[in-house]
Amino acid sequence: MAERNTRRSPLAGAADRLARVTGAAGGAIAMAEVPFLTQLDLRLDPDGPAAATAGKELGLALPTQACTSSRSGDIDVLWLGPDEWLVVGPPGAAERLTGQLRSAAGSGHASVVDVSAQRTTLFLSGPRVRDLLALGCAVDLHPRVFGTGDCVQTVLAHVPVVLLRRDPGDAAEPAFWVLVRASFAAHLVDWLVDASVEYTG
Repeated sequence: MAERNTRRSPLAGAADRLARVTGAAGGAIAMAEVPFLTQLDLRLDPDGPAAATAGKELGLALPTQACTSSRSGDIDVLWLGPDEWLVVGPPGAAERLTGQLRSAAGSGHASVVDVSAQRTTLFLSGPRVRDLLALGCAVDLHPRVFGTGDCVQTVLAHVPVVLLRRDPGDAAEPAFWVLVRASFAAHLVDWLVDASVEYTG
């Protein structure tokens, strides 16, 4: 008998609540979990040959400017520090991407760690999404300051998160990924649902 896949995302139980908020907000905001994304913590010398090789493997250049990201297809690479990046890819890609990055590093000093189980991701979008986030986050998210592709490690509703401005290519409204530790995810959803009451009535 085949084994049943019992894998459950950290916010599986909140899917209906997120959907209700989206429906009740009338287009002002939308929210949903993006579960099981591959997340790899990459550390290496940004000036060494491994950085260029790793970028070539991923089809992009590793971002070297603080609080920025690079994107190619379904791969995002977020700058976390001068020699640290978070590589985010589709579900199930951890083994493939880990192999590519370790091969790119060769014998050089580098670290590739699968941290996929550490966090889940919330997708937030809509014309009022910046107003919603501003209720619990001190970062200035105005588009003149925080544009598409920008990212930051910050605190939202007293929860440490990684925030990425990730607008779809055809989107007229801003969209964000909020990467949150699994153990804080339910609390963050509670806060988002409560804070969105202004838009849901």
